[in-house]
Amino acid sequence: MVIASIDIQNGKVVQLKQGEELVLQRENSLELAAEFDRYGEVAVIDLDAAMGKGSNIEMIKPLLRKAECRVGGGIKTPQQAQELVSLGARKIIIGSGAFRNPVKKGAGIEGGEFAVNIPFLQEMAAKIGRERLIAAVDARNGEIVVDGWKTPTGLDLVEVAKLVEPFAGELLFTCVEREGTMTGIDLSPARKLRESVSCQITVAGGVSTLAEVEEIAALGCDVQLGMALYTGKINLADAFVRSLNWKKDTNSLLPVIVQSTDGQVMMTGFTDKQALAETFKRGNVCFFSRTRNKLWMKGENSGNVLKLIRLRADCDRDALLATAEPAGPVCHTGAWSCFAANRNYTLQFLQDIIKERFRSPAPGSYTATLDDDLVREKVTEEAKELCEAKTRDEVIWEAADLLYFSTVLMTREGVTVQEILDELDRRHKK
Repeated sequence: MVIASIDIQNGKVVQLKQGEELVLQRENSLELAAEFDRYGEVAVIDLDAAMGKGSNIEMIKPLLRKAECRVGGGIKTPQQAQELVSLGARKIIIGSGAFRNPVKKGAGIEGGEFAVNIPFLQEMAAKIGRERLIAAVDARNGEIVVDGWKTPTGLDLVEVAKLVEPFAGELLFTCVEREGTMTGIDLSPARKLRESVSCQITVAGGVSTLAEVEEIAALGCDVQLGMALYTGKINLADAFVRSLNWKKDTNSLLPVIVQSTDGQVMMTGFTDKQALAETFKRGNVCFFSRTRNKLWMKGENSGNVLKLIRLRADCDRDALLATAEPAGPVCHTGAWSCFAANRNYTLQFLQDIIKERFRSPAPGSYTATLDDDLVREKVTEEAKELCEAKTRDEVIWEAADLLYFSTVLMTREGVTVQEILDELDRRHKK
């Protein structure tokens, strides 16, 4: 997987050389998150929090629902981590707090201030789950550094990784001496890490060429891109293609499963490097047709294209999952999906129908007549009738009415079903 980084300082997206020298800054964090999310998870790092100089949490919150984000920077307590997960963070990155000896904090290296903080890691893993926890093993010349890379700890990278692995599902290794320099990464410590632990590893720091992306992927590691991405030296789409495992299939084809935004499988196909590049270029899912032996964009004749939302590789990087919005029936038979004649009725499907009724009212459409006053009156009425329902069938009937009118009200107010589900998800994870 290719992970793009959004580093935030003073309310702006920045790229720093060696964590200090400002090289560039941008203000379009939401646009960046939406774009980066097409290719992989997005690493959102609060540099101010990491350096103890404040917080950019209000800027970060909307990013967590815009993209699949892993969040780091100054996260010191399990409660902070849980709060970020409840707001939508997929994973949490912890650094300095994992390497301070809770017994001898402030004693310096000689006094034993630094050690793998097992109780801290245990609490974090217990609170949010090991699978959500990423330990940042930032190292300069093989030595763990903390406090925004300013403080050496005397701890050995590989030995630390072994101790951390039981509590973290992933390690983020940054080659600090190369970070932001665009001089290429030193793969030697990454190789040692890969040989020493079995958990997932993401490698960052100095990556500046597609060849390096490919080398890191060949180690079985993910790659995190920052400076090379923002300066245009590496194109994210090209990096995604190069990070995949094309060698398992003699024809260099990978299977692609296409699902709707609400998770329903619509079709499968195959892609090669050219078709994948065209998918990103056109914004619609393209395949390699084995029957016709050529590139093929779904819907190029019928108009029923599949608008790409995001692509994800599986754990072995030899299969892809595409999330897409269909413009019409997906199957050549005219069915909604190649696996089902009709789309499953979900709240998202209901809202899509309501949106279409408002956009293009059909003759006699009741939905199109529901203005703001009327729909609010109906929600109040149906809620009362649901509370007064006596039988199971009455509860089903009245609940369906309430769901329908509530969804109409949401749609009129520009609120999506996904936003409601996100809020429920937040409450569940509190």
